[in-house]
Amino acid sequence: MNAQTSKVSENYLVILFVFFFLLILFVLMMPTNSEAMPVFARKYNISCVACHSAFPRLNEFGEQFVSDNFRLPNWKDSTVETGDEMLALPDSVPLALRTQAFVQAREAETIDINNGDTISADTDFQSPYLIKLLSSAPLSDHISYYFYAIFAEKGDNGSVIVEDAWFSHDDVFGSEISLMLGQFQVSDLMFPRETRLTFQDFMVYRMAGLTYDRGTIFGYTAGPVDLSLGLVNGNGISENHTINSPGYKRPDHLFDNNSGKAVFGRVGGNIAGVNLGLFGYSGTQKNATGIAGTDSGDRDTDKVSYGIDLSGKFGYKTYWFAQLLQNDWDDFISTNTKYSWFGSFIGVDYIHSDHWVYSLLYNYADANDLKNTDTVYEGIDINSITLSASYYFMRNVKGVIEVNLDLLDTVDKTGTYWTGHLTGENYALIGFDAAF
Repeated sequence: MNAQTSKVSENYLVILFVFFFLLILFVLMMPTNSEAMPVFARKYNISCVACHSAFPRLNEFGEQFVSDNFRLPNWKDSTVETGDEMLALPDSVPLALRTQAFVQAREAETIDINNGDTISADTDFQSPYLIKLLSSAPLSDHISYYFYAIFAEKGDNGSVIVEDAWFSHDDVFGSEISLMLGQFQVSDLMFPRETRLTFQDFMVYRMAGLTYDRGTIFGYTAGPVDLSLGLVNGNGISENHTINSPGYKRPDHLFDNNSGKAVFGRVGGNIAGVNLGLFGYSGTQKNATGIAGTDSGDRDTDKVSYGIDLSGKFGYKTYWFAQLLQNDWDDFISTNTKYSWFGSFIGVDYIHSDHWVYSLLYNYADANDLKNTDTVYEGIDINSITLSASYYFMRNVKGVIEVNLDLLDTVDKTGTYWTGHLTGENYALIGFDAAF
């Protein structure tokens, strides 16, 4: 055994020791009292369990609550009596918080793509990992709003970022067509990332760029079939460009960076107890350029994603879900070249009791045509299994233990830059997640 192998073995022993120490500490901790209530539970004086089988996973009633434009029929009971039928103000500002704190032992490193220099930490205190302010309320018989702002996330404590922020109308012009306008995740049409039980993400949505964007979604239910059609800018939520063509110091900005809009849609329904959906997305994205493809170029390149999502239940306690997604990025790196890749995930959530919930998530992606491009997109490859156990001290306060097992072999540097699956993605995590 050489010195490098010995050092790696010692590091893993340290990781295992710290993890099991924290695991024992976690199991010995006693539940504490809490008077916290999330915003909807507070508004309607109901328990979180009415909408969540285990927070943040929604149950059937919670999904119907979302479909009913985030309201119950008695929503006006908690509005201020102003004597004005044209005004429906909540009797208090509807606010809630979600906070997370973790300790993680991991194998992955930060690697400089230019020279291969690394920054690593076998154990990492990630606290606060997330502090989020949420608000939502009905504003009229058909209009609701929803937003949340992040005050700290993943170590970035110096700025406030608004992610979800939209208005929704559930019956436009009496047509029974719903409308959402604002900032949201395209992937919410399939499986909202915010309601997953694992710390590990639904990775294909992030890799395919189907998360946050600005635009609109129209929805319609035709018997057993749900139809959704959306338009978005297609360039995420960080872009804005000052308008200066009429003259100096004009006050407005462009949020889009191309003349076209991305179109996406989903057709879904329930077949023999299985929720089945077909999804498609067509738009453009700027080409990858610069060092290892980390910069955006000036060319608009075609981007197409399409796939199938399935979900259902075994009995009353076990939820399962799956997503398959094919992606075609034409001319993304080199012109006259089509880059195709595939990604998927499969998950199971088991609600064992009021206190214990167990989750399993499998993430898989094959970079396919993006391999050997000497860009960061070689790193789309993933093959991992995540095992998670959550202990609910209260309905809205839980402790989390999670282990991620990387099934993919690491690779050596082959091109000019340090890219690809250079280190493993094994990790062990323990921490808290609360909403109040």
